[in-house]
Amino acid sequence: MNIAIVGFGLQGRSVYEFYRSESNTITICDQKMPDDIPLTVHLQIGEQYLNDLDRFELIFRSPGVHPEDIVKANSRNILSKVTSSTNEFLRLCPTKNIIGITGTKGKGTTSTLIAKMLEAEGYRVHLGGNIGIPPLDLLREEIRAQDWVVLELANFQLIDLRYSTHIAVCLLVEPEHLDWHTDLDEYYRAKTQLFRNQTKQDIAIYYALNENSKRIASTGGAKLIPYFKAPGAMIAGNHLTIDGIPVVRISDIKLIGLHNLQNICAALTVLWQIKPDSEIASQVLKEFGGLPFRIEFRREVGGVKYYNDSFSSAPTSTIAAIDAIKSSKILIIGGKDRGLDLSPLVSKIKGDETIKKVILIGEARDRIKSVMEKNGYLNFEVLNQKNMDQIIQKAKDLATSGDSVILSPGFPSFDMFKNFEDRGIKFNNTVEKL
Repeated sequence: MNIAIVGFGLQGRSVYEFYRSESNTITICDQKMPDDIPLTVHLQIGEQYLNDLDRFELIFRSPGVHPEDIVKANSRNILSKVTSSTNEFLRLCPTKNIIGITGTKGKGTTSTLIAKMLEAEGYRVHLGGNIGIPPLDLLREEIRAQDWVVLELANFQLIDLRYSTHIAVCLLVEPEHLDWHTDLDEYYRAKTQLFRNQTKQDIAIYYALNENSKRIASTGGAKLIPYFKAPGAMIAGNHLTIDGIPVVRISDIKLIGLHNLQNICAALTVLWQIKPDSEIASQVLKEFGGLPFRIEFRREVGGVKYYNDSFSSAPTSTIAAIDAIKSSKILIIGGKDRGLDLSPLVSKIKGDETIKKVILIGEARDRIKSVMEKNGYLNFEVLNQKNMDQIIQKAKDLATSGDSVILSPGFPSFDMFKNFEDRGIKFNNTVEKL
C-alpha cells in the first residue's frame, strides 16, 4: 500500500512503526526535516509538503495538521483517504471496552484516575491517546477482549473521528485552541465526534454544570449520565457520593482544587458504570497526587512553597490554580499569546486578596499588562527575561514565609520553551537549586 504520513511527530512515528513492512511504501510529508528519518521512507519536505497527496492510497493526518489544510492543497475529495492513528486504533482494537475522555481541561487527570481505579479493581487496563502512549502503540500490548482501554482525546484527534467509544466523557468545555480552529463552533463540533456515533447501548457522561458539555454529550444516541449532580458522583456535605453512597471524605483526597473534585466525580461516575459499589476507589483517591506540572507541589524553601502548574495553557486553568491554593501568592503568568479573552482572569486576580504580586512573562506580557491597567490593577511586575532562573529569583525576592510561588502561566509555552514539559522541568530544576 502507498501510504503518506502527514506530520512526523510522536503519533506520526507511531504510524510508521505500525505500518512498516515490505508490502507498504511510506512517504513522510512534513514542513521541516524531522530528526532520525528512517532509511526506508520517501520524503516530501518543505512548504509544498501537502501537495499532490491524491497519489497515495491512505493518508495519515497527525494531530497538529488541520484537515482543511490538506483540502486546500488538494481537494475536498481527498478526505475520503485521510485517517488518523486514533481512527485506526478504534477500527482495529480487539476490545469494545473503550472509554474516551475529552474536554478543555482535566482530561489527563481524569483518564489517569479512571485507569488507576480500574486497575485497583483487578481489570487489565491500557491508558493512552493524547497522554503518554500513542493509540496504535497500545495495540502492541496484546489487548484482550475483556481488557479496558482509556483514551485521552483532544480536539486535534477528534475533529475527523469516525468512531465513538462505548463510554464517552465530556468534561468542562470552554473556548480554547482558537488559533488552530477556524472558529469556536468548529472547536465544539470536534468534541461532538466522540459521541456522534454512540448508540443506546453506549454511555455518555457529562459535566452537569456546563451547557457546552451537556450539548456535546447529547449528540449521539447514548444513555446520558451527568456528574456533579445525581445520579452521577457529586459533593454531598463533607463527602463525594454516588447513588447516595459516601465514597471518600473530601479532606482525605490528595488532589487539590474544586476543578479536581470535578475530575474525580467524572472518574467515579465512569467507574460506577463498570464496578458499582466499589470499595477500592477511596484508597486510590487518598493516594493519587496528580500528574506532573498540574498544580504540583515541588518544594518549600524558607517557609515559601513552590507550585508547578506549567501545564496551564489557558486563563481558566490559572483561575483554577488561584482557587486551589489558599495561601498568599506570588503568581507567574504569561507565554505565547493566542488572543483569548483575559477579562475573567484579570477580574479574578483583581478580586483575590491572597495575590501579593503578579509576575508577567513571555510574549503575552504586554497585553496582560494593558488589560490589567484598564481594569485598574497595578500590582504586577513585567519581566523581559526568558531565563527561568531569573524569573524564579524575582519571585523568591518578592515572597516571604507563608507565601506560595505559583507558576501557572495560562498561556502556551512556545514563545520561550519547547513545550510545557520543558517549561515545567526548568521550573523544577531552578527550584531545586534554591
